[in-house]
Amino acid sequence: MENQETRAKRKVLSGVVVSDKMDKTRTVKVERLVHDERYGKTLKRAAKFHAHDEANETKIGDKVEIMSTRPVSKTTKWRISKIVEKARA
Repeated sequence: MENQETRAKRKVLSGVVVSDKMDKTRTVKVERLVHDERYGKTLKRAAKFHAHDEANETKIGDKVEIMSTRPVSKTTKWRISKIVEKARA
């Protein structure tokens, strides 16, 4: 029971794989829109996360969903939960 409650609290983000050069790790770029208080403009902000990919099944350009998890390595604290869309060849 308690395991399901903690899994529900995990953060889930969606982004695009921008690097697949590491073994079992992918770099995922997550973009978000932020509304500027002063000027009223909508700005695009991006962040990159290292995500664990056990089977090395994602490639550059794939749209994926990542979920927070326990630290796998020094920089990898996310894992790829599902592939939303494969990149066109």
